[in-house]
Amino acid sequence: MLLSQLRKGDKAEVIKVVADRALRDRFCSFGIMPGEELEIKACSMAKQTVEIAIGSTMVALRIEEAEKIVVDKKE
Repeated sequence: MLLSQLRKGDKAEVIKVVADRALRDRFCSFGIMPGEELEIKACSMAKQTVEIAIGSTMVALRIEEAEKIVVDKKE
């Protein structure tokens, strides 16, 4: 499943990042890498952006960026 498919309050583990090296490095600097757990904190009204908490870091991503992150949703 993709990060962009999650809803507010959902928790998931990052499985894979499918992006070019520059974007992968940017995600990595935020702590978004395989094995890390994250939580969806908010989504914009038109679902253009998604705000996530990963560790102690809050990150806002464009929906196009969230579509490049494969996750495993936690129940």
